[in-house]
Amino acid sequence: MKTLEQVRAQLKHYPLEVEFPAIDKWQHGNTGVDYVHSIDSGIAGPHVMIMALMHGNEVSGAITVERLLQAGLKPLKGRITLGFANVEAYRRFDARNPDATRYIDEDMNRVWSSSRLDGAEDSVELRRARQLRPIIDTVDYMLDLHSMHEEAPPLIVSGPLEKGIRFAADVGAPEHVIIDVGHPNGKRMRDYAGFGDPASAKNALLIETGQHFSARSKEVAMDSACRFLIATGAMAASELSVFMLAAEPAQAQQRFIRVTEPVVATSYDFEFAEDYRGMEIIAKAGTVIAREGEREFVTPYDNCVIVMPSLRHLGPGVTVVRLGHIVAR
Repeated sequence: MKTLEQVRAQLKHYPLEVEFPAIDKWQHGNTGVDYVHSIDSGIAGPHVMIMALMHGNEVSGAITVERLLQAGLKPLKGRITLGFANVEAYRRFDARNPDATRYIDEDMNRVWSSSRLDGAEDSVELRRARQLRPIIDTVDYMLDLHSMHEEAPPLIVSGPLEKGIRFAADVGAPEHVIIDVGHPNGKRMRDYAGFGDPASAKNALLIETGQHFSARSKEVAMDSACRFLIATGAMAASELSVFMLAAEPAQAQQRFIRVTEPVVATSYDFEFAEDYRGMEIIAKAGTVIAREGEREFVTPYDNCVIVMPSLRHLGPGVTVVRLGHIVAR
């Protein structure tokens, strides 16, 4: 049987195209929670938050939050909060082993349920989530900035609810919107509490900005954060245009992809049939896309979309790819 190290050794190496900011200067904020800063307009309005570093090696979000902190934002109304989540994992980043500091004890983006947060279990990630929870409980609109293991088109994860899909359309970019129910091994922050309640006005998006260490991912993260602040009414477009990507002359309309099922590995012997990176459309149902020992994984329908495939954190119970189909908005 393979080990995770053997699997990673066979995968593509991505160069570090960006610098990792030294964020310790942002430790002491004004919220009572380390690495969380809030800017209040003094005018009634929503509380909006941008979170970076849910995973310790996803540097594009950290760069964006630092740039926004340095920019001296002045919200039109309500309050803007900017935060760094898994700081401990970020501190341990080692360019010689760039995939190792996604987390320390467990994936921080799988702990956001009351049963985990109120339970007796302990981990570095649970402790940090519990610190952040009182802030997050007051947030009306959340943007969770992530990046990807592999070089792939950026995308918005809207969650399964119509309010999340509408919010993704209001933000307007990236092009691909993933409609899904999350992961079988734990709840994401974007689905936490009111964010995942159809009866609540609260809303959240998760944006995957591209490959972790690419310069383009950094640009997409900043553009997405600005679009989020504009869509929520927290900031005027004129105040943020200097940070945003130039609109392309024939910018593609958003494409909405509904995930129907995850593909979950049961061992380290899982292998993809092709070098999938994400957003590939497999024309025919029954096409073999992966194997694990003698088991074959096939597309369940025609025009099946491959969503975020990666083996960098392969292991029993890990979702290695999701399958979906294009739907009308």
